[in-house]
Amino acid sequence: MNADQFKGKWVQFKGEVKQKWGKLTDDDLTQAEGNYDKFIGKVQERYGDSKEEVVRWVDDWYAQQGKPGAKSGEAPRPR
Repeated sequence: MNADQFKGKWVQFKGEVKQKWGKLTDDDLTQAEGNYDKFIGKVQERYGDSKEEVVRWVDDWYAQQGKPGAKSGEAPRPR
């Protein structure tokens, strides 16, 4: 997913992020507010995951959007 796609899906994405990345605060999400790099940085800060793991999760989530039968939050959290 590129930065423009990320920004366009932010509102939908933000709700699912809270389910998968529960340590992220509302303030963290407000600071990121659709900024791909800031979001990745916040996840790394809270969880210690590598950038590659976070990007993979975001890409998996994005790939599931719009697919028939895809459930909300279906992309697995990397670990």
